[in-house]
Amino acid sequence: MDYEVLVSEDAENDLDHFIQYLLFEKENEQAARSLLNDFEMTKQSLSHVAGSLGDCANPRLKAQGYKRIRFMAHRYFMLYRIEGNRVVIDAVFHELQDFES
Repeated sequence: MDYEVLVSEDAENDLDHFIQYLLFEKENEQAARSLLNDFEMTKQSLSHVAGSLGDCANPRLKAQGYKRIRFMAHRYFMLYRIEGNRVVIDAVFHELQDFES
């Protein structure tokens, strides 16, 4: 089953924060572009595999129906939930962030 993938405003802001950091703090346009491309590839993959991925291990997130998918090539991941035939990406995190709090 293919899903329609929606990106919440919070997730867009998360991604924008990482892109801005790479562009203006690290001054690395290539890294920013690569991260954005990876986000798009992961989002496309999510449309095909969202239902087959496991729930979050954190009990609170699991109770809220969250699942996660790692980016294909970077150390980031998305938290998402499934609503019928739609996937809603609610957040984007770097794997070193304390996302559970």
